[in-house]
Amino acid sequence: MRVATVQPFTVPADLTANIAEHARLLRSVDADLCVFPELSLTGLEFEALAAEPGLWLVPDDPRLEPLRKACRAGGVHAVIGLPLVEDGRRYIGSLVLGPEGETVATYAKRNLHNSEEELFEPGTRQVIIEVEGRRLGLAICLDAANPDHSRELAEAGAEVYVLSALFSDGQEQRLLDQVGVAAGHGMWVVLSQYSGKTGGMAAFGGSGVWKPGGAAEVRLGDEVSEWAYATITS
Repeated sequence: MRVATVQPFTVPADLTANIAEHARLLRSVDADLCVFPELSLTGLEFEALAAEPGLWLVPDDPRLEPLRKACRAGGVHAVIGLPLVEDGRRYIGSLVLGPEGETVATYAKRNLHNSEEELFEPGTRQVIIEVEGRRLGLAICLDAANPDHSRELAEAGAEVYVLSALFSDGQEQRLLDQVGVAAGHGMWVVLSQYSGKTGGMAAFGGSGVWKPGGAAEVRLGDEVSEWAYATITS
C-alpha cells in the first residue's frame, strides 16, 4: 500500500478555498491513501467556528463534492480533517473518502484539550478501516498522547496508525515521543500535520511515515503543499 501525507496550505476558516486546494492536491497524488492534518478544511480557528455555523460540515455535505470527484479521479482514499456534525453533536473529525468518492468512515477525536471542550464533544469509539488489505486505525492529535489509544487499536488488529495533528513550535520531541508509542505497538505510523500558522499557533512541519519500532521511513521539513510518500510493507 502506497501512502502519502501532506502539509497543505490552509486558509483560515475559508472552506471554499481549502476544499479547492485539497481537491487539487488529491488530483495530483500518486498513492492508495493520502492523509491531511487535524481540521485541515478550516484550520484550528476556534473563534470562527464558534461564530459561524456555516463552517461545520456533515458527512454528506454537498460542499464536499469536489473532494469526492478528486478521489474518483485518482482512485485514492483520503483522510480529511473537518469540524464534523453528527447526530446534532459537534466533533473534531476525520472524514474518510474512498476511491469512488464514497464515505468510508468518520472518526471523532476522543481526547480533547480544555479549550476544545468548550466547543466540541469527545468521540466515543475507535475506528479501523481497511485499505488495500491493510487495517488502519484513525487518530487525531491528542489521541496519540494517550497510550491506551494506540494500544487499543493495535490489540484490535490495526497495522497502521493514521494520525492527523497539529504540533506547534517547540513540540518536536513530543511529536517523536507520541509517534514512538504507537510504533512501539508494532504499527506503522502515518502523520500529517501543519507547517505555518493556524489558529494563532505556528507549526514546524515534519509530517512523515515511521516503521514499526519507530525508525523514520520518510519525513518532510517545513514545506507547504508537499507530499511525503512511503510504501507500507509487511
